[in-house]
Amino acid sequence: MNNVARIDLRQRADYTHKANLKTGRHGWLRLTPAYSVKIVEELIVQCDRPMRIYDPFCGTATTALSAAYHGHEGVTTDINPFLVWLGEAKTAHYSPSVIAATRDACTRVVRMAKLHEVKPRPAPPIHNIERWWAPQALDFLCSLRAAIEATTEPSSQAQTLLLVAFCRTLIALSNAAFNHQSMSFKDDDQLPFDLNLDMGGMYTENVRFVLIGAGDNPDGGTSVILGDARNPVTAVDGKFNRVITSPPYANRMSYIRELRPYMYWLDFLRNGRDAGELDWTAIGGTWGMATSRLNDWQRSDSALENDALAAIVDEVAHADNKNGKLLSTYITKYFDDMWSHFRGLTSVLAPDAEVHYIVGNSTFYKVMLPVEKLYAVMLEQVGFHSVNCRAIRKRNSKKELIEFDVSAVWQG
Repeated sequence: MNNVARIDLRQRADYTHKANLKTGRHGWLRLTPAYSVKIVEELIVQCDRPMRIYDPFCGTATTALSAAYHGHEGVTTDINPFLVWLGEAKTAHYSPSVIAATRDACTRVVRMAKLHEVKPRPAPPIHNIERWWAPQALDFLCSLRAAIEATTEPSSQAQTLLLVAFCRTLIALSNAAFNHQSMSFKDDDQLPFDLNLDMGGMYTENVRFVLIGAGDNPDGGTSVILGDARNPVTAVDGKFNRVITSPPYANRMSYIRELRPYMYWLDFLRNGRDAGELDWTAIGGTWGMATSRLNDWQRSDSALENDALAAIVDEVAHADNKNGKLLSTYITKYFDDMWSHFRGLTSVLAPDAEVHYIVGNSTFYKVMLPVEKLYAVMLEQVGFHSVNCRAIRKRNSKKELIEFDVSAVWQG
């Protein structure tokens, strides 16, 4: 690529980065912090030629969408079908006619919901659902969900856009709080429902916000695929020039737990057992039945062998806490899963492919788990070179918790 083309690519990257942070598709749901978008954008801007960029841990499709906005081909996979649906919604191309039709459909949907012109859908079977929504909000959401279904064709782009706005609205109306890393619920004195709240107006505003982003179509192509990061070759085709991803952290945080409201309302989950099953198949999360299954989990013959990790696991297992043994098994399984991922990744990389893993370290009972160093060791063992761990930022007020960019180059 000549110098002029490089300048144009970087100028466009700077423009779309600023636009997306304000109104674009990165902000459609509150699942990806702005700093994560910024880090991904910075790494993609460094690409000086069109590339195939792969994110094996889709999340909210930040990498694939950013790659497409900068003229690259973005491919991403995830084991969670809701995140695949959301990724497809965020990376799709929307014509002016679809946007206009969605805007018109929104007007009909809000009228139907307000006037109860359609039979409400039953509330989803979320445990303690009254803790999530006040009765007035829950009634409106049930009517709104039914109106969307009655007004649009199944799986149409108009329905998808209206459902994204529905997801934004159900969280805005909920008692859930997002003022720290994990989701919680507002204090009791914050729960009384505002009877004057215009819920239809709130939904209309969310549709408007979504349609602004939908009107800015990316230049590059994208693919969002249901697949397991431990075996990428079964999900994706061809070779990739760059990997930019943020895998689940080794902190026992359940991503299924955080996604429950969306997944229940959109029929991706039907009961708690479904949630536990999906959490068990994912990397890094344990919640519900997935926790109990750790007690019976056995390592495979091809599991990671590392003396430093073994020493940390042993220290956690003997910590002065009744859950020490369980969490030591969790750590072991996490790194065995990531070891499978790194080994499988090499089959889909082009020679000299560059990889970037945005990941944070963790502590268990004051025992430091240097995730970034263990990633570096695994990358070297499977054949990467130029491995580097670059500190990006502090994760919170605890000075020892840091987020890193672990990068390396594939030998090919």
